[in-house]
Parts: sequence; C-alpha cells; structure tokens
Amino acid sequence: MFEIDVTIVGGGAVGCAVALACARGGRSVVLLEQEAGLGRATTSRNSQVCHGGMYYPEGSLKAEFCVAGRRLIKEFCREQGVGYRECGKLIVATSPDQVPALEELHALGSANGVEDLRMITGAELHELEPQITATAALFSPRTGIMDAEALAGALARQAGEYGAQVMTGARVTGLRRTGGAWSVEVGAGAEARQGWQHRSRCVVNAAGLWADRVAAMAGIDPAARGWNLHLSRGNYFAVDPRHSGRVEHLVYPIPPADGSTLGVHVCLDLGGRMRLGPDYEVLDADPRSHIPGCGLDRDLDYRVDPVRAAEFFSGAREFLPWLEPADLTPEMSGIRPKLCAHGFRDFVIAREDDGSWEGMVNLVGIDSPGLTSSPAIGAHVAALVNEYLS
Repeated sequence: MFEIDVTIVGGGAVGCAVALACARGGRSVVLLEQEAGLGRATTSRNSQVCHGGMYYPEGSLKAEFCVAGRRLIKEFCREQGVGYRECGKLIVATSPDQVPALEELHALGSANGVEDLRMITGAELHELEPQITATAALFSPRTGIMDAEALAGALARQAGEYGAQVMTGARVTGLRRTGGAWSVEVGAGAEARQGWQHRSRCVVNAAGLWADRVAAMAGIDPAARGWNLHLSRGNYFAVDPRHSGRVEHLVYPIPPADGSTLGVHVCLDLGGRMRLGPDYEVLDADPRSHIPGCGLDRDLDYRVDPVRAAEFFSGAREFLPWLEPADLTPEMSGIRPKLCAHGFRDFVIAREDDGSWEGMVNLVGIDSPGLTSSPAIGAHVAALVNEYLS
C-alpha cells in the first residue's frame, strides 16, 4: 500500500484543475476518473461557454471564481492550444418592460468585476446582430466559447508533467480514514486492470453528479448538511445548418426569476454550428436511484424528448423571427448537480477539519458556472490542501 499527498475523485474540468494546482505546488497527486475518458459528463454536456459573471450575487463563490476563472481559462487555452473563441454574449430585452432587468444585471456584473460590460440600444444591437429582434441588450464582449473536453484533457496533461498520476477507468469503491490518513479503495477497471488500495493524506471529492454519494461513502451525512443533489436535465436542440452564420454572438433572454437556469439561448460552437438550449427539465425522481453506489455517468438517461421542441421554438422565436419549427432537431442533454431545485445556492467547497473526516475537501453542487470557474476553484482547493498539509 503506497501513500501520496492528494487523491482527487473525479476527472471533469474541476478535478483536473485541482490536480494541476496541487501537482504544480509540489504535492504527489493521483486523480481517479471512473469513466474511460476525462470530462465526459458535466464538463462537456453543457453550452461550453466561458461566462462573464453577471448573474451571481456579489461576494458569492460563483461570482468570484467565475470572473477569475474566465481570465485564467482564456490564457490557459491560448498557451496550450485548446480551442477558444471570444465571441461575446448579448442578453436581450424583447420588450421595454424587460429593460430594468437588464440594468440590474449590468449593475451586478459591474459589481462583480465583469470586464467591458455595457448596455446597448436596439439600434446598436441591430448593427451587431441584424438577424436578432430586441429592444435593447446587455453586451458582454469578453464571454467566450471553448472545447471543454479538450480543456479537461489539457489540464490533466499538464498536471502529469508535474508528476500527477491521472487514471481513467478507476472507480473509487471505498473511502475510510484510519491511522491518520485516508484508505482509498479502487475497483477493477477496464483492460483487465486489477483493483487496488492506497493511502492518501488528503482526499478531494470533485465527483460532480456523484459528489453527495462520495461524501456519504466517507461517512458524511449529506442530508444533514444540505448536500443532497437535486439533479435536473438541460436539453439542447440543433438549429438547421442552413441558418449557420446568421448569428455571430451568443444570444440569451432575460433569465427566469426563479434562478433555475439562464434561459434557452442561442449557443455557438467552435465549428460555427448553432443550437438552442438548455431548458430546465425537473426530474420527477433522482435519475441515480436505480444505480447502486457511485455509478457511472453513462448509466444516466441523456435522451432528449422531441416534444420539447415546441417550447424551445416559442421562446426563441421572440428574438429569432426567422426560426421555423422544422429547424429544430433533438441534439443532446446534460444533467446538472444542483443543490436546490429553484433559487440560488452557492458552490460548497468545504475542507473537513473534524477528526473523523480530517483531510477531506468536498466540492458539492458545482453546477454552472463550474466549468468557467474550474481553474480558480483548483487554485483555491490547492491552497486549502497546502494549508492542511503544512
């Protein structure tokens, strides 16, 4: 049985960023991802937007890490050759009564430190996007799009250059603190890999959709801490390729008042494809209920119901007057690790200092803007780990 400094459970962008930050700081690191590849669940099943940071309460972790993380991701992608484009985002008001909501977002974004954020008139909007119909807009020129799965891979590769061991197909089946360290049990994986057990001075739970279950595996009661995840599905519909090039910026509506989502918006990818999404599909039951323990992400139901296209069309048609119902085709969905069904909950980033779980850092409810925040979260968690190990 070997002993290392830090074991990270979960190989999404956040887990990979933590691995890089810890390894760069001279710590011995093992990252364990249960799937066959990195960043294949929450990291890549979203809009792949590098957000500005205007939606989150001032002083929240989401606001702080989103604003800092966007800057770090832009620089990292440039250095590492990861696909990234600063296309900008427009949040549009489709009627005069929505303009005060834009002004509130402008004030909040400015307080959070979002760069170059400004209100624009309908005429200015028409100059930027002649195919969009709206009364006014909030323009965030620094918002970007990225290849999120490639980002996770690049973070992991650089972590490996600093000595981290990054292992896929490695499913954690047991966590137990004994003798002043954590005993980490890993089940047998693909390619006839045998299971093993090792000791780790720290454990970072960055398990995304399974974070509450990983905490429970260590003996923590997620319900008592308010950590039970309320998983929801966000669906996406592809827009007919004949419309490619009609829109050059991301286009968002005024977000719903309940804070459940940013609203169905125009997404662009690095290849120029356009899609709409995500919506907010409340799931009647925990989609993991049929899966024992900390299951695999591929066991979850990611199917998109074609019936949902009508709701997508009615919402998007308010600012895309040329859109037709036949333009929409089901594309993909993602499942979100939300801490509440409605309203705002901040990220949970909690280092355990109690003797029973000492040396564990739990990251729970890392939903949007978790991807944008990942390098800033990584630096923060590495600081918590270093403080403990020192």
